Amino acid sequence: MRPPPPLLLTTLVLAAARPGCEPAWDPDAACVDLQLQTCSDVAYNRTAFPTLLQHRSRAAVESSSEYILLSVLHHLLEGQCNPDLRLLGCAVLAPRCEGGRVRRPCRHVCGALREACQPAFDAIDMAWPYFLDCGRYFSGPEEGCYDPLEKLRGGLDIEEALPSGHPPTFIRFIHHSYAQMVRVLKRTAARCAHISKTYSIGRSFDGRDLLVIEFSSRPGQHELMEPEVKLIGNIHGNEVAGREMLIYLAQYLCSEYLLGNPRIQRLLNTTRVHLLPSMNPDGYEVAAAEGAGYNGWTSGRQNAQNLDLNRNFPDLTSEYYRLASARGVRSDHIAIPQHYWWGKVAPETKAIMKWMRTIPFVLSASLHGGDLVVSYPFDFSKHPQEEKMFSPTPDEKMFKLLARAYADVHPMMMDRSENRCGGNFLKRGSIINGADWYSFTGGMSDFNYLHSNCFEITVELGCVKFPPEEALYTIWQHNKEPLLNFMEMVHRGIKGMVMDKFGKPVKNARILVKGIRHDITTAPDGDYWRLLPPGAHIVIAQAPGYSKVIKKVIIPARMKRAGRVDFILQPLRTGPQKFLPGSQRGGPGGEPQEPDEEPLGARRQPTMGGSKPWWWSYFTSLGQHQPRWLLKY
Repeated sequence: MRPPPPLLLTTLVLAAARPGCEPAWDPDAACVDLQLQTCSDVAYNRTAFPTLLQHRSRAAVESSSEYILLSVLHHLLEGQCNPDLRLLGCAVLAPRCEGGRVRRPCRHVCGALREACQPAFDAIDMAWPYFLDCGRYFSGPEEGCYDPLEKLRGGLDIEEALPSGHPPTFIRFIHHSYAQMVRVLKRTAARCAHISKTYSIGRSFDGRDLLVIEFSSRPGQHELMEPEVKLIGNIHGNEVAGREMLIYLAQYLCSEYLLGNPRIQRLLNTTRVHLLPSMNPDGYEVAAAEGAGYNGWTSGRQNAQNLDLNRNFPDLTSEYYRLASARGVRSDHIAIPQHYWWGKVAPETKAIMKWMRTIPFVLSASLHGGDLVVSYPFDFSKHPQEEKMFSPTPDEKMFKLLARAYADVHPMMMDRSENRCGGNFLKRGSIINGADWYSFTGGMSDFNYLHSNCFEITVELGCVKFPPEEALYTIWQHNKEPLLNFMEMVHRGIKGMVMDKFGKPVKNARILVKGIRHDITTAPDGDYWRLLPPGAHIVIAQAPGYSKVIKKVIIPARMKRAGRVDFILQPLRTGPQKFLPGSQRGGPGGEPQEPDEEPLGARRQPTMGGSKPWWWSYFTSLGQHQPRWLLKY
């Protein structure tokens, strides 16, 4: 077990209240100022004593085990359900007081949050806190309850009308605040409900939803043989052009589909597209306070924890270089090392990794700012001391095609003037291997390639990180065609099904290409997509317990639709099932490990033999007031 964070040790103090019978509210309670640090960001500023838990003063609340739990719950659950649970708990520990009377939080809000967060408590073998009993301490709308999470939405449910006289296809080329961004995405999804929906992949450190809008002929589900593409903007909070491009792109895709644009209809009917305009909404708020046109390089770059999200992913590239030097060892689908979780992992980073485990992404782009170039993996030099060194992946040819698909149709990237933004990349065709530009570890693109089937490039949209509003329309015009052209690249190469002789799909079967030391695996439904450059390829499909199948594939240079290549695997007839000789390109046993579950569930299983859970040591200093109501056994 890793050592407890210092914050936990300093927060745990003596004394705590225990659960008891529910006391009656005092209708004449006088409102007092709310002065609890853990509850400083609730949507009200007045509370009353005694509380529902019979705390009769601020000091009594602060010394209670319930309050201590709220202050450390974010760390115990590793960011899950934060700050929702804290705000819900504060509504009980420091109830809202208006006009001399206390208002209870709404029961339906508690119920929905318990349903969403119970798995996080189960994963660490912790009982649901008694004071969040939805039946005892919460009330219904007819009793005048209120939503303690209303501040998280920040008025996001309020509709923002378009300027009068403009058609619904009208795109406003403006900077969007977080609330405006959410409203535009939800309005767009509602307008194109038959092909679009919004969903959240998690929360930022400050509690903002990481909102995605997806487009598909069947939104909300993976369709057999339909490749998945993601575009991510604003990973650095002060690099905002990508954020706006994806907001505009969402509106454009919806409008053009409804207008019957054959290209857009073909794209969305054959591809599932996911757009995450802002991966770092907290950093954006800091940058936006500086104002558009401010070309700062640090203000708002990091998230609210002061972490650079594009340096926060596991460094699998170092492990790749170690594995690549050994023969017969796999160097793809590399597992996340356990020591990675001992450091600071941003909730935004964890949300992306969980998203990647949920959906079998094939292609991705991360939109940045500060230069004008398209870079591709690896971003970390194969010789760590070399700050600039060409460090290609086994799929160098394919990555160059992907990068050129964007750069070659971008008018400014193809501008021949050396004085333009990004002029130093002119001789390279405005594309570059990331480590040949500058080397760094923990990048998102390297992680995508080495941990999953997904190929990701990085697009630098311009030299001004936070461009003025009047420049946004021009930036959109420059990037609309490159974005579409890039997404269409997901249909290059081959795709197909891997099945057994009975037609049952074989998940996690490996697709190998001779001469390219990077395998991809089949999705749970047995379908796969292998991005490949034109030419002749020897493709092999294999899985434990089956004989491998080899096929020769020729991809014409002008072919823009993935060729269908299916494999039917025959079971091995004799002897015990074991890994095939060719499958030694991997860890022990040869086969790739299942993508890592969050350590929340992997490290913290229910205790056996009556011993206390790992987190109980955090509360041992509470003496006789230890919160035994958190123990399941």
